[in-house]
Amino acid sequence: MNATTNVFAIILAGGSGTRFWPLSRETCPKQMLQIVGEDTLLRQTVKRVQDFIPQKNIWIVTTEDKARDTWFHLDPLGPLAKEIQFVSEPVGRNTAPAIGLAALCLQRLSPESVMIVMPSDHAIPDRERFLSDLKIAIQGAREDYLITFGIKPTRPETGYGYIQVEKPSDSKYSGLLKVERFLEKPDLQTARTFLSEGGYFWNSGIFVWKTSKILAEIEEYLPSLSHSLKKMESFIFPSDKTAFADLKTGGAHRPDKSDQRLALCSARYAELESISIDYGIMERSKDVRMIQSSFQWSDLGSWAALDEILERDRAGNIFRGNTIDVDSQNSIILSEKRLIATIGLKDMVVVDTPDATLITSKDRTQEVRKIVEVLKEKNREEHLIHRTVERPWGSYTVLEKGNGYKIKRISVKPKARLSLQWHRRRSEHWVVVSGVAKVTRENEVYWVHTNESTFIPMNTKHRLENQEDGPLQIIEVQNGDYVEEDDIERFDDEYGRQ
Repeated sequence: MNATTNVFAIILAGGSGTRFWPLSRETCPKQMLQIVGEDTLLRQTVKRVQDFIPQKNIWIVTTEDKARDTWFHLDPLGPLAKEIQFVSEPVGRNTAPAIGLAALCLQRLSPESVMIVMPSDHAIPDRERFLSDLKIAIQGAREDYLITFGIKPTRPETGYGYIQVEKPSDSKYSGLLKVERFLEKPDLQTARTFLSEGGYFWNSGIFVWKTSKILAEIEEYLPSLSHSLKKMESFIFPSDKTAFADLKTGGAHRPDKSDQRLALCSARYAELESISIDYGIMERSKDVRMIQSSFQWSDLGSWAALDEILERDRAGNIFRGNTIDVDSQNSIILSEKRLIATIGLKDMVVVDTPDATLITSKDRTQEVRKIVEVLKEKNREEHLIHRTVERPWGSYTVLEKGNGYKIKRISVKPKARLSLQWHRRRSEHWVVVSGVAKVTRENEVYWVHTNESTFIPMNTKHRLENQEDGPLQIIEVQNGDYVEEDDIERFDDEYGRQ
């Protein structure tokens, strides 16, 4: 039997990454961004364990509202995406309930399994070193330890939690090290003390343990959570003890929200205490061991963290996109489309998107979440969505929006089609810019070519389809007293959204 046959990667993908606004949004969280490397952080995380464990052993834990978009986001991985399993939380309740739920599901499927628990939004460029350390961690987990990865500090960082380990007699931090305690994010002076004294490591948030071990630890240290999960077990699993079919998400596997059994389970899950696995278990357990990682790592907790992972020029700057600079130092300038011109900046961050621009000093990037909080309070949509929104059939970009109208550019992938739908409060005019559109309008089916247009009245069933080998692009003008995205009723949809 392969040594990793019963090893499962549990990828936590429920966060929103508010400190990476304006690139990260509620509907496009940090893990779905291509910040470093040639792919998004989530897809990089999946690829990191691809071929190390069986593809079907890769599980993603996310919240119900993010599950379907996450499933669509993985589609570029091809056949691998079809193998990935999902565990969908009704609502986010921090890492302890999420891990407990995944462990409960996994225990039914593979009682002797080992769990690799990983955040979905970290940067680890050296895969081989990561896998080498992971093999040591798996062996330690099989000896009934809770294994965590510690990162040797390179500076007095106040944005990370710390792990203090027992100092070895030979002063070499190698192998499995006994953890003395976990510490919350320190102030600057305390972080400087940790760095000078040694024996303190950044907490990576990556863990390895046996499924049975973490469930036993939850039962001992979080008895209320353990009791609640066991009470929900009969609602989660069918009577024939099938593993977790009712929790799989994507396509035909999505649970029916009208299922009273799952509705009751969701209500009970929403009542669980929100608590992290660090605070709930790792800080209390006597069986925690740490490996000093040999791989480069960053949790990308703020824009300033890009300094750790991206190449800088001679003046310490990071530039991406359409930028021109004169005499700036140690600054990060990112532009999606518009030209950003900077002069003489020092230790600054400038991030420009089509609908929002962030300007802040590096030492205050941890406070970007405060901007998001203000946007929410004022009901501004800039925290929620981008102007360009990815969909399984393609994408749309909002070009302009005003009182009673909205103008979009819609791009439909080859051989893709939108749902059969109607809108109660708006009509739509479509002008084909490139390609050929197949249009269904009630009982009519017809083709609209480049430089031609068509009209969809309110309360009219319609569908847009691209049967060509190239992309279809149209300009859509919506008119009505309400032009928001929730004015849609789907009657048929191959992506399971009706």
